[in-house]
Amino acid sequence: MSAGGPAHGASVLEIRGAALRRPGRGGSGDRELWSGLDLDVAHGEFIAVLGPSGSGKTTLLRSILGLQELSAGSIRVEGRPVHRGNQRIGYIPQQRPYSADTALRARDVVALGVQGPRFGLPIPRRGDRDRVEAALRDVGAAHYADRRVGELSGGEQQRLRVGQALMDHPALLLCDEPLSNLDLANQQGVTEIIDRQRREHGAAVLFVTHDVNPILGKVDRILYIAGGRFMLGTPDEVLQSRVLTDLYGAPVFVLRAGDRLVVVGIPDAEPHHDHGDAA
Repeated sequence: MSAGGPAHGASVLEIRGAALRRPGRGGSGDRELWSGLDLDVAHGEFIAVLGPSGSGKTTLLRSILGLQELSAGSIRVEGRPVHRGNQRIGYIPQQRPYSADTALRARDVVALGVQGPRFGLPIPRRGDRDRVEAALRDVGAAHYADRRVGELSGGEQQRLRVGQALMDHPALLLCDEPLSNLDLANQQGVTEIIDRQRREHGAAVLFVTHDVNPILGKVDRILYIAGGRFMLGTPDEVLQSRVLTDLYGAPVFVLRAGDRLVVVGIPDAEPHHDHGDAA
């Protein structure tokens, strides 16, 4: 296992000695997803989190959000222990379509980024409307701001989720497979919005994905989790046949096809992983 320090200044996210276990099926006992994880993420740093399904990538994000308790270790954001509802953390989930009959307008979805946590009916505060309009422009959604979200494409809906997550210019942006089910153009568009946020506002980005290719040119470091172990380093350090073979304990090959990476030979013991995608 390898560890690396942040390259861009003081840490936004500090993880120390983190371990997480998941109850086994059929009374088989707890299964360790990972342990001994130390990670510092600096302002403006972009870290991709890779690995097969079931390896604990999303669970790591849930722990940072204060939704999942660690089995051991600690997590701090801006020097403070994690807790639910931390407005300094933005969260972008996987793209899941809204129902066609959803009454919300596009601007209403973005507005939840400032109005969502309040109790009762949302009461606009001075400046909220301007912030919503600015967020809509930033994510390229101003021209469909008054359309019902159920009428929008998957890519248009995902831009709204990004806008909602960025309303308060979070210090840490957690992205859970935000490009899934999007076409190439929308993958590029969403990636550019996230990357601009970290470049212009210094947000640290933790980006869970099953395919590193759409973000490869943006990534500073990669955290690769597999089989209860992990590797942390630059893309050149981690995405090597030798490194992934050691991580999985079985032959794994990293191939280059033009400007894309393809990982082949990942063991079938890790469920639901698409062998055709890059790590």
